[in-house]
Amino acid sequence: MAGLLQGTVSLVTGAGSDIGRAISLVMAREGAIVVVSDIDAGSAGETLGAVKDTGGDGVAIRADVSSADDLRRLIAKVVETWGRLDCACNDAGGEHHEAGRLHEYPEDFWNRAIDFDLKSVLLRLKHEIPQMLRQGGGAIVNIASTAGLAGSRRISAYAARDHALVGLTRTAALEYAAAGIRINAVCPGIIGTQAERQLGAPAEIAEAVAWLCSDAASLVTGAAMGLDGGLTAQ
Repeated sequence: MAGLLQGTVSLVTGAGSDIGRAISLVMAREGAIVVVSDIDAGSAGETLGAVKDTGGDGVAIRADVSSADDLRRLIAKVVETWGRLDCACNDAGGEHHEAGRLHEYPEDFWNRAIDFDLKSVLLRLKHEIPQMLRQGGGAIVNIASTAGLAGSRRISAYAARDHALVGLTRTAALEYAAAGIRINAVCPGIIGTQAERQLGAPAEIAEAVAWLCSDAASLVTGAAMGLDGGLTAQ
């Protein structure tokens, strides 16, 4: 049976580990040609190896998502090889730091969250969208977190970044809906393994991303999907 993303060309940035790697594997399972990209070429290669081990197809391309030149080369290589870019998944990256209340928060944490993490998603959108405009459509999913859906104590920079990312996603969705480009965000809660906590796994986030990139989600754009076991419903 054909998968949800059969024959599509799908780009995953931050694909070298964790959620990005899981997304790459699920996209491959669903029939996509997966372009795995990461600033660490070795990690990207490991993800590509895992994709191919499961019978998937793709390529690994090193790119620094904070560099406009790297992103220009990345998109150009994808289009040169396959002629199009159907789906893109952008992980904001970065870790949150419980470093104190707002007036105590270190400025360098703010600089990383806003000047690097958030801006890098903006740069990716600025290079992915023009190609999708040229080809008549596509789907983009940005990875935020539940910190973008509700206030979060002691992580003000991270919360500000993800609220901004949700707003950026919704605004871009409105601007490009008429061009056939759907843009959504997923907002995971706590993912991984920590003692005595209700957690999700990277693969669960990946399933949602693959669905949002597929035609099965053709009516979904501008959404910020909480994947948090009901945390933000409280």
